[in-house]
Amino acid sequence: MIGNDIVDLELALKESNWKRKGYLDKIFTKQEQLLISKSDNPENMVWNLWSRKESAYKIFNRISGIRIYNPIKFECFDTDKSIGMVINKGVLYYTKTEINNDYIHTVSVLNKTDFESVKFLNRTNEIIKMEGIPCLIKTNKKRIQPVSISNHGNFEKIVSLC
Repeated sequence: MIGNDIVDLELALKESNWKRKGYLDKIFTKQEQLLISKSDNPENMVWNLWSRKESAYKIFNRISGIRIYNPIKFECFDTDKSIGMVINKGVLYYTKTEINNDYIHTVSVLNKTDFESVKFLNRTNEIIKMEGIPCLIKTNKKRIQPVSISNHGNFEKIVSLC
C-alpha cells in the first residue's frame, strides 16, 4: 500500500493560519508541538508533520474504508531521519519526505522495503477511481494497481508501487 501528500508552501502560507489559538492542539500531539516549537523553521515543520500524517491516512483509508480523518491520532516519529514513521492504532507507516523551497512532499508505505518500488507517474487515462480510491488499470497485465494522487496549489504528485 502507498499514500502521498504534497503541500504548496506558498499557498499554505497564504491560506492557513496554523498559529491561531487551538489549531495545533487539534492536529498535533504534545511531542509534535514540541518539535514545531524547537524547529529552526516552525512553518515547515508544521507542514512536514501534516504531510506525513495525511500520506499515512491515505493508506489507512484504503485498507479500512474509514473516511474519518483525525490527525491527532496519527503520531509522527523520527522526522529527522531519511525514513520517518507515523503510528495509528498500532499500525506503523514508514515515510520519506522531500522538503524544498516550493513544497513538502511525503510518500508513505507499510513496509520499509516498498520504498525501492515507488514509481512516480504522470496523469493518464489508465488511472480511474474505484469506490472513490484511485487505481491504475494495467490492461496488458490485467491487474489493478493502487495509486495515490496528491495535489495542492501548483503541485501534483502521483505515486504507485511497481
